[in-house]
Amino acid sequence: MTKPSFYITTPIYYVNAAPHLGTAYCTMLCDVQARYRRTAGYDVKFLTGMDEHGEKVAEAAADHGFDTPQAWCDSQAPLFRDLWEKIEISNDDFIRTTEPRQHHAVQYLWDRMNESGYLYKGSYDGWYCVPEETYFTENQVKKSDEEHETQGQHLCPDCGRPLERVQEESYFFKLSAFQDKLLAFYDEHPDFVQPDFRMNEVRTFVEGGLTDLSVSRTSFDWGIPVPFDDGHVTYVWFDALLNYMTAVGYSLDDEASRAEFAKRWPAQYHVVGKDIIRFHCVIWPAMLMAIGEALPEHVFAHGFLTVRNSETGEAEKMSKSRGNAIAPQDVIDLMGVEGYRYYFMTDVSHGKDSAISFDRMEQVYNADLANSWGNLVSRSLNMSAKYFDGKTPALADGWAEKDNPLREIAQGIEARYAACMDVMDYAGAKDVVMELVHAANHYIEDTAPWAVAKDEARAEELRDIIVNLLESIRISAHLFAPFMPETSAEVFRRMSLEGEETTDDLAAVCEWGGLAGDVPVTKGDALFPRLAADKK
Repeated sequence: MTKPSFYITTPIYYVNAAPHLGTAYCTMLCDVQARYRRTAGYDVKFLTGMDEHGEKVAEAAADHGFDTPQAWCDSQAPLFRDLWEKIEISNDDFIRTTEPRQHHAVQYLWDRMNESGYLYKGSYDGWYCVPEETYFTENQVKKSDEEHETQGQHLCPDCGRPLERVQEESYFFKLSAFQDKLLAFYDEHPDFVQPDFRMNEVRTFVEGGLTDLSVSRTSFDWGIPVPFDDGHVTYVWFDALLNYMTAVGYSLDDEASRAEFAKRWPAQYHVVGKDIIRFHCVIWPAMLMAIGEALPEHVFAHGFLTVRNSETGEAEKMSKSRGNAIAPQDVIDLMGVEGYRYYFMTDVSHGKDSAISFDRMEQVYNADLANSWGNLVSRSLNMSAKYFDGKTPALADGWAEKDNPLREIAQGIEARYAACMDVMDYAGAKDVVMELVHAANHYIEDTAPWAVAKDEARAEELRDIIVNLLESIRISAHLFAPFMPETSAEVFRRMSLEGEETTDDLAAVCEWGGLAGDVPVTKGDALFPRLAADKK
C-alpha cells in the first residue's frame, strides 16, 4: 500500500542573525509533527532552510565586514544546520534561496506571472521597512504614527523601527484582484488558518481592502534577476515564498520532478510565526491562484515567546538590551536537549504568545520527567531485573487479556493521542500519555510489588504486576517518541526492544499486549536526574 504524503514546512529563516530560541521553537513544532506522522504511516517530507536574499541580508553582510552577501550567508548556514542537529531536528531537506534550484524556480515563476495577466510595470513611491521586508500604505503609516505618537519620524506598524521612503521603477502583482477570491476561499476552507482567531485576523485584513504589491527592486542587486528585464531583482517575499514548491520539484520538467511535485503539492502544513501570516495567508495564496496552482491545506501561526520576569511576574519581550534574552544553549545547559524539547512542545501555548522562565522549566522537568516518567522507568526496570534474573518476566498465555487498571487506560490511547497530534495540540497529546504514566506510578504504590515478591505463592501476581508496568512503559515510550526521540530509543534499548525504535503503524504498536518477555532488561542511569535549584 502506498503511504499518504505529508508535507510540512517551517518558514525559511533570515540570515541577518544566528538562529535563536524562536526559530528553534518553530522548527521543533514541525519536527514533532513530522516524527509523529512518520510513526502514523505517512510518507513525510519536512522542509526548513534559509532566506538569503533582500536588502536586510545585504546590510547584515556589510555590517559584519563580509565582501559579499553570499559569503555572509555561507558563514551562517552551519549555525542553523548545527543547531538543528543538536536539538534533534529530523528535516528531510534544507533549502537556501541562493541555490540554483531556487533561482530557476523564481525565474520560471516570473514567466508564469507575466503570462497570467496579473503583472504590470509601474513606479513605486511609498514606505518600506527593511528589517521587516514589508511595504506599507500611507494609511498604515498614518495609523502607526498615531499609535507611536511620532514627531516627523515615520515608524513601522509592525516592528516600530524607522521606515524608508522608496521611489523606484517596479513590477506590481495585482493583489487587489484577489480580495473576493481569497474571502471565498476562506469561507470554503475555514480551517485554512489555524488557530481560529488567526483566521479572523486574516479575514479582517483582506476585508479592509488589498493594494497591488511591488514585487521587484531596482535600488539594489542582491536578489534573483527578473528574467525579462535587466536591472530588476525579485522582491524578497516573491522569492522566499516559492521555496515551498521549489523543494518539491516545481519548474523542473523531468519525470522524477513532475512525479515529486504531483505527490507533495499542496503542502499539508506551513508553520509560521504570527508576524508573517499576512504573507502566507494572503499574498502566497493569491500568487498561487494567479498561476493556477493548488493552495496549501493549512497555515499554523504560532505566537511569540516572551520571558516571565521573576520579580514582577510580568511577561516581557525577549531582547538583548533588556538582558533577558535566552539562547537555545542556555536551555540545553539547564535541562538537556530532551527536556528542552519536552518543555517547549508541551508546556507552551502554541497558538498564543507564551511567557517562559527557568523556574517553570525546572518545575515541569522535575514534575513530569524526573519524578513521573523517569521514575516510572527506573523503578519498573529495576524491579524486573531484580525479581526476574535481569530480564523481563516470561509471558504467560492470555496475559494481555487480563483486566487491570493500566490496560483499561491504555485502551484506545493511540486514538485519543492522535486526535490531539493531528491538530498540533501537543499539550493535549502529552496529557493523554501522562495519564497512563501517572496511573502506572500509582499502580506501583497500590500493588506494592516489593511486598508481593516476599511471598513465593504470589509469583504469578508479581509477574503480572511487572508485565503491566513494562507494557505501560513500552506504549508510553512510543507516544513520547516525537517529543523525546532519544529517550524513547534508550527505553527500548534497556528493554531489549530495539526493533521498536521505528514504526509506521503507531496504532498497532500501541495495542496492549505487544511486550516481549524473557529478554534482558537494564535499569541504567536515571533518564532525567532531578534538577537542583542551584543548577541554573
